[in-house]
Amino acid sequence: MIRHIHKHKNHITAISATLLVLAILTHVTGYQGLRQGILLAATLIAGIPIFIKAFQALRMKAFSIELLVTIAVIGAIIIGEYVESAVVTFLFLFGDYLEARTLQKTRSSLKELVDMAPQEATVIRDGEQMTLPVENVVEGDRVVIRPGGKIPVDGKIITGQASLNEAAITGESVPATKKLDDKVFSGTIVDNGYIEIIAEKVGDDTTFAKIIELVEEAQESKSKTEKFLDKFANIYTPAVVVLSVLVYVFTRDLHTAITFLVVACPGALVIGAPVSNVAGIGNGAKNGVLVKGGEVMDKFSKVDTLVFDKTGTLTKGKPEVTDIHTFDNQDENELLRLVAQAETISEHHLGQTIVKEAKARELNVGEKPEDGEVIKGNGLRANVEGYRLAIGNRKLMNAENIDVPIEVEAYAIQREKSGNTAIFAAVDGKVRGIFSIADQIRDDAPAALVEMRKNGIKKIIMLTGDNKHTAELVANQLGLDEFHAELLPEDKVEYVKKMKAEGRVVAMAGDGINDAPAIATADIGLAMGEGGTDISMETADIVLMADKLKQFSHAYSLSKATIRNMKQNTFLAVGIVFVLLAGVLAGTVHLASGMFIHEASVILVILNAMRLIRFNHKNMMGVTNMQVAHA
Repeated sequence: MIRHIHKHKNHITAISATLLVLAILTHVTGYQGLRQGILLAATLIAGIPIFIKAFQALRMKAFSIELLVTIAVIGAIIIGEYVESAVVTFLFLFGDYLEARTLQKTRSSLKELVDMAPQEATVIRDGEQMTLPVENVVEGDRVVIRPGGKIPVDGKIITGQASLNEAAITGESVPATKKLDDKVFSGTIVDNGYIEIIAEKVGDDTTFAKIIELVEEAQESKSKTEKFLDKFANIYTPAVVVLSVLVYVFTRDLHTAITFLVVACPGALVIGAPVSNVAGIGNGAKNGVLVKGGEVMDKFSKVDTLVFDKTGTLTKGKPEVTDIHTFDNQDENELLRLVAQAETISEHHLGQTIVKEAKARELNVGEKPEDGEVIKGNGLRANVEGYRLAIGNRKLMNAENIDVPIEVEAYAIQREKSGNTAIFAAVDGKVRGIFSIADQIRDDAPAALVEMRKNGIKKIIMLTGDNKHTAELVANQLGLDEFHAELLPEDKVEYVKKMKAEGRVVAMAGDGINDAPAIATADIGLAMGEGGTDISMETADIVLMADKLKQFSHAYSLSKATIRNMKQNTFLAVGIVFVLLAGVLAGTVHLASGMFIHEASVILVILNAMRLIRFNHKNMMGVTNMQVAHA
C-alpha cells in the first residue's frame, strides 16, 4: 500500500494542483463552504505521502523534513488555515517532483554511459555466425563487429582493422585506428572498417562495466562536507522543533511558530552538497576521468604538489628502439631475439618495446622462459636456450657482479645524453650489447602543467627509474621544479612519504604497474593507462581513461569547481534560511510564501550544481595553449 502511494506521488501532486484550482474557482464564485472542503481534501490527499515518510522516519528515531512539515500542516488545520495547509503540502510534493527531475539530469552522465552498453553480439561458433545477447558471450568466443556496431566485450583484434569511437571509455571524440593484436574495449563503436576479436573479458569483468560500477559507487560515496551536513541535519532538525516551541512561548502566536517550523526546514542545506558531488563525478566520467567519490574530489582540490613518473606519464609511453649496439662481434639480430624472448615476461613499456622490435624484424621470439625473474626498477634475469641473460640498468649489472668495460659505459652515457634510455644486455656474465630506447614527451604536457600551476599547484616533481641524463632533458623541457632519477619503486614511496611529512598534499601520477606502491602512498593516487589496467583501476583514486595529461588538468580544475560549488550551495541554503526566519519573526513571511521560497531555494541549489555537468576545461586549455605559444 505504502509503496503504491509513493509510486503514484506524481499523480497525487496533479490531483492536489487540480483541487487548488477548484478552490480558487469556488472562492471567486462565492461558494465558501465548498472551498473549505476542497482545501481540506487537497491537504489530506497531498499530505498522505508526506505523513507516511514522517511516520517511517519517526519509527527509525530520525527527525526528517517530512516530520517538520507534518507538524506544521496539523497545526495549520487546527487553527483553520486550510489555504496554507493545502498550499504547503502541494508545494512540498511539487518541490519533490522538481528535485527528482533535476537530480535525474545531474545523473545524466551515468545514464548516458549505461545507455551506451551493447545489448547483442555477433559470434562465430563451430564455423557458424550467430547473434546472441551480450551476457551469453563467453571468454574465447570469436566476435564479429561491422561498421556502426558496438564492441560487446574486451578483446584483441585477430582479423581486420577499424577506426573506433572510444568516447564511452576515454571521453575522447577523435576516432582511434585499431589493427591486428590491438586491444579493444566494450562500449566502443566501429566508425568504419571490419574487425574480428577474441573475447578476453566479458560481462561484469569488462572495462566498460567496471567504469559504470565505479561511477555508481563514487556518486553514492560522501564527501567530508556531506558527512558533516548529515550530522548537522540530525541536530538541526530537532533543534528547529524546540525553537518553534520557544517562538510560540514568546509570541503566543501558533501561526508564527508553525511558519517558523516550515521555513527552517534544512532541505536546500541537506541536498546542496550531494547534488554537487553527483554532478562533478558525472562530468568526470563523461570526460574519461574516474573520480572515486566525494572525499577524493575534496582531497584532490587541496593538492599542492604533483609527482610524476616519466615513462608513460610525462612521455607518450610508446617508446621505440633507436639503436642496438653490440660488442665482441655479437650478432645484432641473435642478441635481439634472445633478449626479446626474455622480455616476454615483463609488463614494462621498455621490455615490450624490445619484443615489438623483434617481431617487426620477423624474428622468432619463442615461448616465455619458465625461470625468468623481473627485478622491479632494475630489469630482469632469465635463462633462455641455455644462456643466462641479465637485462636492465647499471644497478642490475652491479647486483649481478657483471663488469661494465669503460668503452661500454662511455657509449651508454653518450646515448643517454642524447635522450635515450640505455639498456644493458649481458649474456653469461658479459655485456654483449646496449639497447637504446627513446620516448617522446606528450604533446599536451607543457600546456597541461602550466594550467595546473595556474590553478594552485606549487611544485611539480618527476620521480623515475630512468637514467639521470634522460630525466634531466625531460625535466628541463617541461620546466619541472625537481627530478630524481634511477629510483626503485620503494625509493619513490620514500620520496612521497617525505613530502607528505613536510605538510604537502601530494598527488602521484603513474602507469599503475611499477608505480602502484607510490600511487597508494600519496594523498591522491592517479593512474594513467588507456582503457585502464586492472591494477590502476583498483589502486588509484583517480583513473584517466584516455591516458592524456589534459584529462589530469581537467580533473584538477573540476575538483576545484565541484568543491567551490558545494560551498556556494551551503552558503546559499544557510543564507536563505536566515533571511526567511528573520522575515517570519518580523511578520513579513507567511506559511505559504515561506514554503514557496524554501522549495525555490532547493531548486536553486540543484540548478547551481547542474552547471558542473557543462563544466568544460577545453576552453581554459585553449587560453593556456595561447599563453604557452606566446611565452
